[in-house]
Amino acid sequence: MKLSDYDFYLPEELIGQTPAEPRDSSKLMVLNKNTKEIEHKIFRDIIDYLKAGDVLVRNSTKVIPARLIGKKETGGIHEVFLLKRINLDTWEVLINKAKKVKIGQTLTFGDILKGELLEIKDDGNRIIKFLYDGSFEEILDKLGQMPLPPYITEKLESKERYQTIYAIKGQSVAAPTAGLHFTEDLFNKIKEKGIEVVDVFLEVGLGTFRPVQVENVLEHKMHSEFYEVPKEAVNIINKAKKDGRRIIAVGTTAIRTLESACNEDGLLTEKKDDTEIFIYPGYKFKVVDALITNFHLPKSTLLMLVSALAGKDFIFKSYDEAVKNKYKFFSFGDATFIY
Repeated sequence: MKLSDYDFYLPEELIGQTPAEPRDSSKLMVLNKNTKEIEHKIFRDIIDYLKAGDVLVRNSTKVIPARLIGKKETGGIHEVFLLKRINLDTWEVLINKAKKVKIGQTLTFGDILKGELLEIKDDGNRIIKFLYDGSFEEILDKLGQMPLPPYITEKLESKERYQTIYAIKGQSVAAPTAGLHFTEDLFNKIKEKGIEVVDVFLEVGLGTFRPVQVENVLEHKMHSEFYEVPKEAVNIINKAKKDGRRIIAVGTTAIRTLESACNEDGLLTEKKDDTEIFIYPGYKFKVVDALITNFHLPKSTLLMLVSALAGKDFIFKSYDEAVKNKYKFFSFGDATFIY
């Protein structure tokens, strides 16, 4: 399986730069993976394709404002990107112009936070211990910036627009962006129709933006992400599977969570673990029947995942139609429903 087989032409102006307002007003392309029919709708029309008994599974992780701007005693300015919390005060981070920050040196963030560089890891990431008074989360909310993907160049007016309305907990450094399209009103209509909504959690890492760099796709190693499937979700999903009802994932992170936490028969167990699951054509889905997701980057593992679900030829046909119809791509782009 070659990386070049997953390339396509995407005009730069089709990269979504600002979120739709209201959230559910973005476009929706509906893809029937069995009949190969393509329909063009508005996201709020998703309600017409959901039916009583369906289970909608969403990744309710919370995005933290993971970008911090720090200053050395000598005056140098460095961006610090939080990657992973090691303990209460210590984080694994990325630092720009990292070679200029030596072990033992301190960065100051505003007047309420300092960070001392403790360690340089083999992969180039750094370990920083933060010094502060009070709550780190409250300080981060004051000083931090939302970790928008590198292809979004417009300024974000509100931090909440890169957060799903149902975010509960977690330390994700990227949003599960399929969920950005949902509103409270839409969820109310979904529940009134007899559709169950359940929460799972996967902490989205920076690796979600990292490109595949090997031509032989099977040599690609996925980044590791922590996930949790609570008991309530297990019970609801397993009963629905037993009854033959549809499991619909909101986003690729929800798919990766569910397919990581099940056995060969598609039954889930309550679980907290790390996953490096890589889903590409040929993969047999054990839990998920349908998917709500955005349009993905060329040559990306997420494009391979949707190709595994709907068939590569059909996905590429739909993406070609999306380009012709000027759908917006990526995090602040439009959506697809594959069923």
